[in-house]
Amino acid sequence: MLDLVAMDFLLYWSARTLICILQSLPLVWVAHIGRCIGGFVYLLDARHRRKTTENLKLYIGGGKSDREIAALARETFRRIGESFCSAVKTASMDWKDLQAHCEIVGADRIPKAQPERKPENCIVALGHFGNFELWARLNQAVPGYQFATTYRGLRPAALDRLLQDMRRQSGCLFFERRSDGAALKAALAQSGLMLGILSDQHAGDHGLHVLFFGQPCSTTAAPAVFALRYRCPLHVGICYRTAPGRWRLEVSVAISILENGHPRSTSAIMLDVNKVFEAGILRDPANWFWVHNRWKLKPKKPQPAQSGEGSPSAASEPANPKANSAPIQ
Repeated sequence: MLDLVAMDFLLYWSARTLICILQSLPLVWVAHIGRCIGGFVYLLDARHRRKTTENLKLYIGGGKSDREIAALARETFRRIGESFCSAVKTASMDWKDLQAHCEIVGADRIPKAQPERKPENCIVALGHFGNFELWARLNQAVPGYQFATTYRGLRPAALDRLLQDMRRQSGCLFFERRSDGAALKAALAQSGLMLGILSDQHAGDHGLHVLFFGQPCSTTAAPAVFALRYRCPLHVGICYRTAPGRWRLEVSVAISILENGHPRSTSAIMLDVNKVFEAGILRDPANWFWVHNRWKLKPKKPQPAQSGEGSPSAASEPANPKANSAPIQ
């Protein structure tokens, strides 16, 4: 028991010291430190290196040589290190200072607040792209909204508190998935909540079986369920890394949740969300979290999407696939 307490104490203070060091340094330095850490992990972590290489070969590797795939895998690890270290630094930055490092595109697609009246709620399906923690600042670019998101608590509890204390500096509200359901429901009963939900990872045995890069995978239904239940707009948010310490946050056009006045199926809605994610990945492959085992399902026919599956109104706007792509460094 004492050994566990000592380990927790050591872990907590080690993490806190690292956070203090990173937050004291210039952002560009932090980004490059993160890239070095990510490159080092690439050499040491054989299991995730193999999974990343396998995913890249299977889903975007057509026409790419083994050397090109290896370079993409290495850059993916560097970007992950860069993003995580940068997220520590940007959490402590004022919005005024942070604006010089990030551009927000598509915020005008989110309904504006009317004078003396809060806007309706809004759901944003997010993915592990770039410094995705920056989405906690979106409400500062869209007046009238309070940004909120869900998370899964870490162990030990002291480390989880440290992480949440750092995150709350952004002014974002955080709801623990397993224990804060009632609090989230109460928040959604009010107007003006912008709820970001990470939606690009394996959703377990109870997830929807929806195509992603042509293969069925377990996908959370949460963004579609919340948008349908509260009759509010659903968008997709992707954070593109444009240079060390610089990002471009893009809000998609609204995903259609109704067709001819009737609710679309959650499978059809989440298929459209996945299509936006696919386009974002192809635009800059190293910008996504390829280390995750996204495709854990055995191949089988996905659930049929009802009415309006893949309709043009639900897709993201066409984009130049070369735009904002970053060279391997």
